[in-house]
Amino acid sequence: MTVRREVLSDAHVDRAIAGTSGFTADFQDYITRNAWGDIWSRPGLSRRERSVAVLTAMLALGHHGEFKMHVAAARRNGLTVDEIKEVILQAGLYCGVPVANEGFRLASEVLEGLGEL
Repeated sequence: MTVRREVLSDAHVDRAIAGTSGFTADFQDYITRNAWGDIWSRPGLSRRERSVAVLTAMLALGHHGEFKMHVAAARRNGLTVDEIKEVILQAGLYCGVPVANEGFRLASEVLEGLGEL
């Protein structure tokens, strides 16, 4: 839970927990243990590097809500606005121009909301 809060923010995790029901409790436990307790806690990549991989994967797969969440997480993990731009450009090369177009639109929304554009 510590890693999840550090990457996604206390506010995000608090909202997720508050929205947990008996139906979704097992899933919240699953992602906390597996994503945050296992994968995000491994020593092989830095959080910055993991953010690059996650941003690319979320764009490639069209998971736009998760992409936006991870743009903010990438900033908390130390990626600069210019580095996020480079990730989107790189994804555009390998995933297609429409992917990059949507990535820039979504990232702009998040970064504007953070007061960084």
